[in-house]
Amino acid sequence: MKKLNVLIACEFSGAIRNEFRKLGHNAWSCDIVPSEDNSHYHYQQDVLEVLNAQDWDLMIAHPPCTYLTVSGNRWFKEEYKDKYPERPKQRQDAIDFFMTLMNADIPHIAIENPIGIMSSTYRKPNQIIQPWQFGDPFQKSTCLWLKNLPELEHTNVVSKGEFIEFTSKKGIKKRQPKWYADAFKGTSPEERQKIRNRTFKGIAQAIAKQYSEYVINQKNNL
Repeated sequence: MKKLNVLIACEFSGAIRNEFRKLGHNAWSCDIVPSEDNSHYHYQQDVLEVLNAQDWDLMIAHPPCTYLTVSGNRWFKEEYKDKYPERPKQRQDAIDFFMTLMNADIPHIAIENPIGIMSSTYRKPNQIIQPWQFGDPFQKSTCLWLKNLPELEHTNVVSKGEFIEFTSKKGIKKRQPKWYADAFKGTSPEERQKIRNRTFKGIAQAIAKQYSEYVINQKNNL
């Protein structure tokens, strides 16, 4: 099997990078924070500085979603305009970063993000996946915007896991995956963000296997 040069943009966990490397590919992660597993195969810097570091065949990108998610829309309401005057620029910067990655000069690209404004600002995602479709019993809606890549095929459909129901401070009844709610317990905001951003193992394995096989087949057919 041919070895691919693979960039995992904005990944600190090494979850997807490690799955590609297990398959024998030259995979590197990149983030402004250190790799959790202290891997040598990690660029700790702005990913825009490494887009041309190698002749990448494939990029999987996870641009920060803080200012892109639907859940963040409330901070753009008129009542918060004076309290958070920088929000519009932060959102536009996030959109620009997303699009810079999408338009990178790399032949095969997948960008992952939660459900958010890119569906209207850019276009709807090619696919929305869940961990429970790939063997992990958890609910987490993940959008994939694809460039020259196929939709992922489900590998092992299991239960959606546990959910909790609660009432918000405004008296609104809500339902939330238990794993997501548990991230609030005894953790700092930074650690909660990391827990929620890590890619589940089943999805990481499917991305590495299915995308690498597809890219290699495309190369063989050239």
